[in-house]
Amino acid sequence: MTPTPAWRLEHTYTRLPGLFFTEVEPTPVEKPQMVIFNKALAAVLGLPQEDAAVYAGNTLPPGARPIAQAYAGHQYANFTGLGDGRAILLGEQITPDGERFDIQLKGPGPTPYSRRGDGRAALGPMLREYIISEAMHALGIPTTRSLAVVTTGEKVWRQDGGLPGAVLTRVAASHIRVGTFEWAAAHRDVEALRALAEHTRQRHYPEIENNPVALFEAISERQAKLLTQWMLIGFVHGVMNTDNMALSGETIDYGPCAFMDAYDPATVFSSIDRHGRYAYGNQPPIAQWNLARLAEAMLPLFHDDEKQSVEIANELIPKFEERFKKRWLAGMRAKLGLFTEEAEDAALIQDLLDQMKDSDADFTNTFANLTTGRYEPDAWYERWQNRLTRQPQSRDEVSQLMRRSNPAFIPRNHKVEEALAAANGGDLKPLQTLLEVITRPWEHDRDLPDYSQPGSKAGYKTFCGT
Repeated sequence: MTPTPAWRLEHTYTRLPGLFFTEVEPTPVEKPQMVIFNKALAAVLGLPQEDAAVYAGNTLPPGARPIAQAYAGHQYANFTGLGDGRAILLGEQITPDGERFDIQLKGPGPTPYSRRGDGRAALGPMLREYIISEAMHALGIPTTRSLAVVTTGEKVWRQDGGLPGAVLTRVAASHIRVGTFEWAAAHRDVEALRALAEHTRQRHYPEIENNPVALFEAISERQAKLLTQWMLIGFVHGVMNTDNMALSGETIDYGPCAFMDAYDPATVFSSIDRHGRYAYGNQPPIAQWNLARLAEAMLPLFHDDEKQSVEIANELIPKFEERFKKRWLAGMRAKLGLFTEEAEDAALIQDLLDQMKDSDADFTNTFANLTTGRYEPDAWYERWQNRLTRQPQSRDEVSQLMRRSNPAFIPRNHKVEEALAAANGGDLKPLQTLLEVITRPWEHDRDLPDYSQPGSKAGYKTFCGT
């Protein structure tokens, strides 16, 4: 018998020291209207049907205890105190399957951490998060998800004028970040740090022992997996500050994110990333840099002796690179239909990437064409074909592996912009059509050139949406 949909909110995060949060309620809006509601996700969560007043913050659901979380972060390598300046956590929904997910409103008004901001959000960036997070979920990549987007009937004022206001409901395994640990470390509160580490272990890594070193290793392993998945589909997060690295291993904070068209490791989309710190090819080393900041924050937990604690951290941090490289090579082999391992595989893969860069080839379509037999044969292609003959798997098995590893459709940047522009004007049809395409990314037999071809090669820029 299917359980009756209902709010079942718990609040384990509020058992942590008060250093980590402040109680605050959403600020009611003028005229909440549902724009889009994720019925499939609501069913998984066991939540009742859409209610614009709840998802705008005008009405609190039963059992809610709204808080804004406190955290710090290195933003473009500069440390600063932060916190939820435009987000309020309603609580942790317990699903019919017994899983636990944070339910958070983005854009519900100011909090103590707003730093003179209005605490609001514009419709465009909230719909962007909805689009990209649903695409990532369909691609099998760990991600926060979007439950609802509600317009507020009010304008938010930004540099480009008055924009339609909106509130997004974000669902996450949790919102614990590298920056949450940095916050406790900055306050030199070792007991708070210890409590946070144990809370993180119980919530996300219950299979490991109560050991901060083991916890760090588990976090590092999960981040290596996530970064590998980003790189294998050409995803550029755009703002990999330490406050945007979730310790659950989920992708979080879809601000200036985008998908790479032509392959180039130097690809940057964010309008404020002028020096390419968070370029596509820099994402793995930046993840390691962020983990180094986590290790610094956790030093008091590694060992009572500071010198030994530093030595432990120095041994832990470099392991990420090897973890990532091993996973990335395995993932690239899968994209090429390789089940076995040969020493020359790395060179075969790199030569293809170099050729793609030199020819300005589209990242997604190159692998899709290899998958479906539409790749124009060349010298590299002959090397690859010879390599395939040196493994026992059939061509059908190779094809199936490649079809599982190479998406046919990603959220093409120009199609995302078209959908957002139409939605801002009140037309949701392009958004709905785009979602229908990108949530079925593996269907290579669908002929949808408007959604599979890249847009203009002119410098596409994204913005953080704050």
